[in-house]
Amino acid sequence: MRICIINPNTATAMTDVIAVAARAVVRPDADIVAVTSPMGPASIESHYDEALAVPGVLRAIADNPGCDGYLLACFGDPGLDAARELADAPVLGIAEAAMHIAAPLGRGFSVVTTLSRTIGRAADLVDHYGFTRSCRGLHACDIPVLELESNPATAEILEKACREALLADGSDAIVLGCAGMADLPERISEAIGAPVIDGVAAGVGMLTAMAAMGLRTGTASGEFAPPPPKPYTGLLGDFGQ
Repeated sequence: MRICIINPNTATAMTDVIAVAARAVVRPDADIVAVTSPMGPASIESHYDEALAVPGVLRAIADNPGCDGYLLACFGDPGLDAARELADAPVLGIAEAAMHIAAPLGRGFSVVTTLSRTIGRAADLVDHYGFTRSCRGLHACDIPVLELESNPATAEILEKACREALLADGSDAIVLGCAGMADLPERISEAIGAPVIDGVAAGVGMLTAMAAMGLRTGTASGEFAPPPPKPYTGLLGDFGQ
């Protein structure tokens, strides 16, 4: 069993953090392939960034065929539907996976993400995935994505934000809203006394279960069938089918 994790930004140091988190929870019969997007933004903190990250995500999937599952390791889940059309195995986003794992762990969960400007996108995903009832609140720690690793106070800032979110929302669990936080859930969980869910670990668990069950993305409706062939021009010329 082979699971491909795609970091949709171009920060290789973050890919390394993601890979370590994934390998810590993966089952013994599964291999993790961690891939950095070959093109796009250094971090994804805006709608503009997210839009320009999608070609890199799709290229990474095309360059890594034959996997049993693909995980998009950005909390905006950029290009998820397009990736499902292209991949021949299930594709999950880490926001999607984390919410599915968090919902059964109590009456409700809170999301703690990076910058305040990304809360709107997270709210859209909560609604899109059907977790409006379960999600009690969305909060930002206001640490830029690329500073999560370099800021020596990251863990302390996140612990404080998560503790305050639990109290403010009356929730029972925390969802971390960035793949760059994948090395911190156990530490934060111990500090705040509540389950803390990282979408990388959640996604790996779900994908390995799907692979073990022999599941694939359904194409009976035609929506997630491979995209119809057509030429693309300009910078996207190589993306034509």
